[in-house]
Amino acid sequence: MAIPAIQPGTTKVGWIGTGVMGASMVGHLMDAGFSATVYNRSKSKAEPLIKKGANWADSPKAVAEASDVIFSIVGFPADVREVLLGEQGALAGASADKILVDMTTSDPSLAVEVAEAASAKGVYSVDAPVSGGDVGAKNGTLSIMIGGEQAVVEALKPCWDAMGKTIVYQGEAGSGQHTKMVNQILIATNMIGVCEALLYGYKAGLDLPTVLESVGSGAAGSWSLSNLGPRIMDNNFDPGFFVEHFIKDMGIALAEAKAMNLSLPGLALGHQLYLAVQAQGHGRDGTHALQLALASLSNVDWENRS
Repeated sequence: MAIPAIQPGTTKVGWIGTGVMGASMVGHLMDAGFSATVYNRSKSKAEPLIKKGANWADSPKAVAEASDVIFSIVGFPADVREVLLGEQGALAGASADKILVDMTTSDPSLAVEVAEAASAKGVYSVDAPVSGGDVGAKNGTLSIMIGGEQAVVEALKPCWDAMGKTIVYQGEAGSGQHTKMVNQILIATNMIGVCEALLYGYKAGLDLPTVLESVGSGAAGSWSLSNLGPRIMDNNFDPGFFVEHFIKDMGIALAEAKAMNLSLPGLALGHQLYLAVQAQGHGRDGTHALQLALASLSNVDWENRS
């Protein structure tokens, strides 16, 4: 197997999944000079990219047939399995020395399975989940956590540089996914603190933007507080990252923790609270919609507060 040279203008990029995150990410690759072939279950979501110059393919397999490096970012592990390992999946259309890069947050064990199946065909595979939400995707400042063969990861540097700001190689296949689980565990408990703190500030009669000015840059500061706190205050619960996808991620982390004989009660609490958010009809809202579920516990109508 020979690792291909990857550079704008010559390397053909394929992209599977042009949703909230993927559309911006492949857009940055196109801006950097890569030609792109795209696929999405709903073609309408890919139309802006097609108008920008991307080619459309009717299946993940067709994407791979037309591309040198094939990226995917979809919803759930079952979707990853379908778009990469299915009969019309990318691996079915990938020839030797092509590279599969899955940027979905998914099962570490599935990342290993994909890598083994790809290797049997002479294809490279990398797992590279991301953090930073829709803001990071739009701004090209994502944190990218990468598992796979290090030389392949290094060859992909022009692509990483177009999409992210913090690019870290974590180790063998599955390591990127394990690192993303660490990320999600941190976010789960932090989001509880952000929402409870804003709820407390409101009930105490404080001006929340002024409170955020005081605490946002101190020891209590966090990405979630600075980026999602203002959205919570503005009742803007549009998704940077879907609640239902976060529930999926926490479920993966809890399953992995159980396999390692780890007790993670904070994560378990976060998982239960987000199930309540979903039950209240906010599964397709952003993760900061946790505020609505926590407010309801204290009989506070957050969206109609005075």
